[in-house]
Amino acid sequence: MLQQTQVKTVLPRYAAWFEVFPDIPSLAKAHIDDVFKQWEGLGYYRRARFIHEAAQQITLQFHGQFPTKFEDILSLKGIGKSTAGAISSFCFNTYTPVLDGNVKRVLSAWENKTLNEKELWQLAQGYIEHSKKPDLWNQAMMELGATLCQARKRTCKTCPMTSSCQSAFTEPLKKTSSIKVKDVYWQVSVHQHKQHGIWLEKRPQSGIWSGLWTPPITELDTKPKHEPNLVHQLTHRRIHLYLKDEQSTPVGNGQWFTSWEGLAVPTGIHRLFEQYV
Repeated sequence: MLQQTQVKTVLPRYAAWFEVFPDIPSLAKAHIDDVFKQWEGLGYYRRARFIHEAAQQITLQFHGQFPTKFEDILSLKGIGKSTAGAISSFCFNTYTPVLDGNVKRVLSAWENKTLNEKELWQLAQGYIEHSKKPDLWNQAMMELGATLCQARKRTCKTCPMTSSCQSAFTEPLKKTSSIKVKDVYWQVSVHQHKQHGIWLEKRPQSGIWSGLWTPPITELDTKPKHEPNLVHQLTHRRIHLYLKDEQSTPVGNGQWFTSWEGLAVPTGIHRLFEQYV
């Protein structure tokens, strides 16, 4: 949940998650729609799918018990080397480093040069192997990058590592954002019926809002002349939503719902519904 989502947003959702899925078996048995519903508003729904698949993987391959070996943890769906290192060191006290964005920045500051991925991993492994408590080392490295050695500002006066940091008391290099945001224009066709309710389709398993419920969506080739009903911002996309009230009979693989409450609906469509439907 903390990947690309702020702590203050995650904390209440983390607690609510375990009220619905208190253990691995309950999560593994759950329908993916229920998983998406609990993830609603956190974004990057692929993470929720990975957690669900990992729970099923643990059930089938590890008899429902979370694996204790680093290699087995790394084999779980959605878990990369850095996340596996964090879990393994925190839970099983292994000397496996974390290498998230914060740690990369700290290591580069210590060396005062740009390091490639291989060099960063070698450096991180060397440091953690000389620590006496790998779990605390990993946490300290992440915390240092999140608080004192930030991307835009270094607080060297209170940093405990200035004596061994080659870029101490210097300003970090200013970086321009490398994220390119693309504008897309989507027509949202809303079919409503007094008895049947609203027609919704499940999005494809890949792409934006994969696996979530929405009205039929058509991507427009050109920007309409009229203003969109809603603009929804994602990391790499700015989605302009144009609502169209459809009177024709819907076709396709959707179904009627008397209420969209309780369904896994994307935040952008949720906002659109609250305003116009």
